[in-house]
Amino acid sequence: MSTPRDLLIAAIDRAASRPLERGDLSLVLAGAEVIDLLGAEAVGLDGDRIVPGHAPTMEDPLLDEAVSSLVRQPPYESLDAWLWRRGRGLSTAYLAALEAEGELTPQSRSRWVPSATSRMVLADSPARRRAADRWNCDEPVLAALAAAAGIRDKPTGASPGVPDESISTVLAAVDDALRDLEFQRQRRALDQAAFDNIWRGQ
Repeated sequence: MSTPRDLLIAAIDRAASRPLERGDLSLVLAGAEVIDLLGAEAVGLDGDRIVPGHAPTMEDPLLDEAVSSLVRQPPYESLDAWLWRRGRGLSTAYLAALEAEGELTPQSRSRWVPSATSRMVLADSPARRRAADRWNCDEPVLAALAAAAGIRDKPTGASPGVPDESISTVLAAVDDALRDLEFQRQRRALDQAAFDNIWRGQ
């Protein structure tokens, strides 16, 4: 399994108490992919640029897809550009993968599965237990990504640090992208409100 899948499983497990925006989750999943690619030495960072390394075969087909989509010519791609490009619809892609692999089963409705007829919940599987283990031990990277996505509260005091500076750089880029997305939502809401007021003659 992978960090993006563990994060998504945690999100599904907690969807009832923590309603999430799919756009937020997709951006965080794209950041989680970079973190796993860093761990596999498939990429490195030069400042905020994603520099391709060797191209290993990843255990997760979606991570293989991420490797194949890397920009391999200088000046390479910035973390910000990657998050927005790779993150587009990424939560839906990971959901489809979980369903195809039987990790989501038709029992009761899950708000994460866009179907009017299917009712899906997580299967009791090794993948779910692995994600739960990472969650319950407050594994620093998963905890930081979950806080960014809104799955858990952001720490208010001292918390275990992430392993290295590269991962900290990715997490900072994710936070910046989420703030930008929220700003865009607020601006659209204000524009829509102004438009509605015009039609109401206010």
